[in-house]
Amino acid sequence: MRAARRPAAVRKRGSLDIQSKLLIMLLVVSILSALTAGLIGYRNGTNTLRAAAFERLTVLRESRAREITTLFTTLENAAGIYAEGETAAAALAAMSAGFEELRGSEPTEPMVDAVTQYYSDVFVPRLSENTGTQWDADGFIPTDPAQVYLQAAYTAPFADFDEAIAVDDAGDGSAWSQAHARFHPFFRDLVERFSYEDLFLVDREGNVVYSAFKGVDLGTNVLDGPFAGGPLEEVYTQAMRSNQPGQAHFSDFAFDQPSLGAPAAFVASAIGRDGPVQGVLVVQLPVDEINAVMTGRGGWEQDGLGESGETYLVGPDLTMRSIARGMVEDPEAFLAESRGAGTPAGAVEAMRALGDTVLLQPVATSVARRSLSGEVGTGTGTDYLGQSSMFAYSELDLPGLNWGIVARIDSGEALAPVHAFTRNLVLSTAALVLLVCLASLLLAQVFARPVRNLLVGVRAVAAGQLDTTIDSRSADEFGELAGAFNDMRRSLAAKESLIEAQQEEYSKLLLSVMPEPVAERYRHGEQTIAEDHQNVTVLYADLAGFEDYTAGLGSDAALEVLNTLLRALDDAAARHGVERVRSLRSGYLASCGLVVPRVDHAQRMVEFAAEAEDVVERFNATHGAGITLRAGIATGTVTSGLVGRTRVVYDLWGEAVNLAHRVRSVAGRPGVYVTPDVYDRLRDVMRFTPAGQLKSSGAEIPVWVLEGGGTA
Repeated sequence: MRAARRPAAVRKRGSLDIQSKLLIMLLVVSILSALTAGLIGYRNGTNTLRAAAFERLTVLRESRAREITTLFTTLENAAGIYAEGETAAAALAAMSAGFEELRGSEPTEPMVDAVTQYYSDVFVPRLSENTGTQWDADGFIPTDPAQVYLQAAYTAPFADFDEAIAVDDAGDGSAWSQAHARFHPFFRDLVERFSYEDLFLVDREGNVVYSAFKGVDLGTNVLDGPFAGGPLEEVYTQAMRSNQPGQAHFSDFAFDQPSLGAPAAFVASAIGRDGPVQGVLVVQLPVDEINAVMTGRGGWEQDGLGESGETYLVGPDLTMRSIARGMVEDPEAFLAESRGAGTPAGAVEAMRALGDTVLLQPVATSVARRSLSGEVGTGTGTDYLGQSSMFAYSELDLPGLNWGIVARIDSGEALAPVHAFTRNLVLSTAALVLLVCLASLLLAQVFARPVRNLLVGVRAVAAGQLDTTIDSRSADEFGELAGAFNDMRRSLAAKESLIEAQQEEYSKLLLSVMPEPVAERYRHGEQTIAEDHQNVTVLYADLAGFEDYTAGLGSDAALEVLNTLLRALDDAAARHGVERVRSLRSGYLASCGLVVPRVDHAQRMVEFAAEAEDVVERFNATHGAGITLRAGIATGTVTSGLVGRTRVVYDLWGEAVNLAHRVRSVAGRPGVYVTPDVYDRLRDVMRFTPAGQLKSSGAEIPVWVLEGGGTA
C-alpha cells in the first residue's frame, strides 16, 4: 500500500511546484508590465508639466521686462521732452536769477534757527535711524544764504514732503518765490501725475535751484555741497558733459542721504534749446512705480506665481533693484529668512528701517549672474534665501543700466501638479499591482493553507501556547503531519505541567530556608552568596524546658508540638517585620533590617521578643507546659549568606549574632536581654533594668533586661 501511494504523492508535489511557478511568472510579468507603463507615463507627464511651469515663468518674465522697458523709455522720453521745452528753460532762468539774488541777502536769525533745528531734530535723527549710523547735524546745516533762506521758507516749516509740495508761494515777496509760484504748479502736476520721487532744476554751477518736494537738496550744490558724491552729482555730471539737450542719462540706484539714506536713482537731461546748455533737469525715478510693475501690483497669484513666486530686478553688484515679495507680504518673516540665509545683520536692519530691499538684499546666485552676462533662459537652483526654485531670467535692455530680470517660484509649489500626477500614477500602479497580487494570493491560498496552519501551530507552541491544536481531518500527508504535531503538543504539555509543579515545590523549599532575594540569586546560578549588613538588629532565643516537656512524647507528637510553637513565633515575627533566619529544636534566630531596611528595626525586634514571651505563655497555658523564653538582642554588623555546597544552608553570623547569643544567658533566668546599643535607642520608649555585665573584647559591657510589657 505504501509503495502504491508514493508515486501519487510525488505527482501531487510536482503539480504544486508547477502551479507555484506559473503563479510567480504571472505575478512578475504583471508587475513588470504595470511598472514599465507607469515609468513611461511618469517621464512623459512630468516632462510636460515641468515644461509648462517653465513656460509660465518665461511668459511672465517677458511681460515684466516689457513693462519695465516701457517705463524707462517713458522716463527717458519725458526727461528729454521737458528739458528741451521752453517751460524748463524759463523756469531755470527765473529761479536761478532769484537764487543769485538770495545769495546776496543775509538770512535772519530766526531763519538760521529754524533750519538748524530742522536738521538737528528732524533730518539727522531720521537719517541715523534709517542708516544705522549716527550723523552729526553740523555736517549738513547749510551756510549758503540762499540755501538757508529757501529751506527756512519751504523745507523746515513742513512736517512731511506732501505738505511742502502743495505750497506755491511762501509769501516772502522774493523773486525766487514769484518764479516758484509761476512754474511750480506745472512741475508739481508732472511729479504727481507720473509718481516721480522728485524733480530738480540744477544750474550750470551745480546749484539745485528748484526741488518739487523741497527736501534738503534745495539750494545745495551737487558738486561741492554736503551731499556731493551722491547719485545726483553723477547723473548731473553726465548730462553736462554730454552737452546735448534732450538726451537722457540714467544713474543706477545708490544710497542717497537727502532721501534719508534710502536708495535713489535719477534720469537727467541738459536744458537748452538752440543755444548753450543752461543747466540740467533731473527726475528721481519713481521707485513705487518700479515696484508696482515688478510685483504685478500685488497680484502674484493672479499672474500664476502662486504663494511663493515673484519677479525682481538685479543690479551689477548682485543686489536687488526692486522690492522682494516677502518684504511686501510679511516683512518680519522675510527678514528672519534673509538673515538665516547669510544676509549681514546691518543690511537686515536697514531693510527693516527703510521697508525696502533695493541695494540691500543680496542675490548672488548663478541665475542672477547669467542674467547680467546677457544670457536668456530657464533653470533650477537655489534662490537668494536658500530655497530650491525654478527660474526664468534675461538681461534688460535699459539705457545706461546693466540690470537683469528674474522670475522665480519655489520648486515644490511649481511642481505641485507634477507631484500630484506622480502620486496618482503611483497609486494607480500600486492598485494594479495589488489586484494582481491578490489574484495570485487567492490562487495560492488553496495550496498554502495546510502548511500555513502547521506553521501557525509550531509558532504558537514555540511561544508557550501548549493548548494549540491543528485540524488533522484531511486524509493526506498534511493530515498525518498535523496528527503527529498534536501528539507532540500533548506530550510537551504534560511535561510542562510536571516541570511547573516541580519548580513550584522547589521555590517553596528555597523560601523556607532563605529570604526571597537570596533565593532569587540562587535560582539564577550564583553559588557564593554573602553580604555584609550594617545596623541590623539580631535576636537569639532559646526555649528552656522544651526538652523536659517533650521527653515523654513520641517523636511525631514532639515534632507537632514544636511546629505549633514555631508557627506562632513566625506569625508574630511577620507582624513586626522580623525575618526568621533559622529555628532549631530549642532555639530561634531572627533579624530585623536585614532583608528589608527599617529605621525602627531595634524597636520592632524588642516588641517581637515581648510578644514571643506572650506566645510561650499562651502555649504553656494551652498545653500545660513549663517552657520559658530567654532572648538576647543586639544591634550591629552582620554577614548573611549560603553555607555549604552539597547541602546549602542560609545562615547569619557576625559580632551582633555573637552578642545576641551571649547576652541571653547573663542573668541565667528567662527574659529579654539587650545590649547598650539597643538600650540607648529604646530607653525613652520602653522600660529596662540592669541585668549585669558581659565581657566582650576585654571590656565589660552592661546588659539590660526588658520589664513587664516594656512600655515606658
